[in-house]
Amino acid sequence: MGNNRKYNDYNTYLKDLYGQRVQKITVDAGLTCPNRDGFLSRKGCIYCNNRGSGSGAFFKGQSIEEQIDRGRQAMIRKYHAKLFLAYFQSYTNTYTSCANMKIMFDKALSYDDMVGMAIGTRPDCIDKEKIDLIESYAENYLVWLEYGLQSAHDKTLDLINRGHDFQSFKDAVKLTQNKKINICAHIILGLPGENREMMLETARQISILGIDGVKIHLLYVIKGTYLEKMWKKGEYTCMEQQEYVETICEFIELLPENIIIQRITGDPNKDELAAPQWSIRRNETFQMIQQRFEKKGMYQGKKYKK
Repeated sequence: MGNNRKYNDYNTYLKDLYGQRVQKITVDAGLTCPNRDGFLSRKGCIYCNNRGSGSGAFFKGQSIEEQIDRGRQAMIRKYHAKLFLAYFQSYTNTYTSCANMKIMFDKALSYDDMVGMAIGTRPDCIDKEKIDLIESYAENYLVWLEYGLQSAHDKTLDLINRGHDFQSFKDAVKLTQNKKINICAHIILGLPGENREMMLETARQISILGIDGVKIHLLYVIKGTYLEKMWKKGEYTCMEQQEYVETICEFIELLPENIIIQRITGDPNKDELAAPQWSIRRNETFQMIQQRFEKKGMYQGKKYKK
């Protein structure tokens, strides 16, 4: 890792690739999810609201081009960024035809300063034809395919109404590997019914699959979700801040050194947040994580076993 870094962070990874800051621009392509449109269910995951973890920009009438134009202007003003990645975040961005996917991706990558894209999706919404299409962009662009896993435990996946099992994720990874596509797994810490050892077991399980990156999220309660109902009834208790800090540091110790840590905590919209309130204090949590790594002599890969 070098430079005394305790883990492979995403910003440094991008700077090493391009020699400067690269900023993500979130894109809402107006798609939906098989866990919401009735194909699997109409309930969705218990923690997800009707915006599908996205901005809702498409349903506000903003085209992909308009979203990118606004995003570019904002990132130039705030960070003086000159290079960008399109991040298809909302809902499931391979839950559509290849023809429509090509239109989406072509629009997003039509800018000279756009160096690549990240595509958020589910492991049960991918196939060879879609992988081949996505790989075709990897010849000229940086491409990340981000699979929502959340947990390696089928019991948990069933409880959160995920609609797929851990084997589906492993199958998707196998289909994507050796395709010039970078694979990222989304993991949530603090899911109902999981203790720390179960969360750490998820780290061990994904470590042996040969993925390239991971996004680690805190489970927070969003208003209007089924999880909020559970929380109000006392059926779910949020992680405390110190508990989360300790768990994520141990989690990262179990990951191979080469995996890129794209995110180490959530970034909730405070207007939508029900609990825990400490999750809004993102910088504070980040500093606590860095301090624990330093104080305990912890670092990514320290406890990884091949």
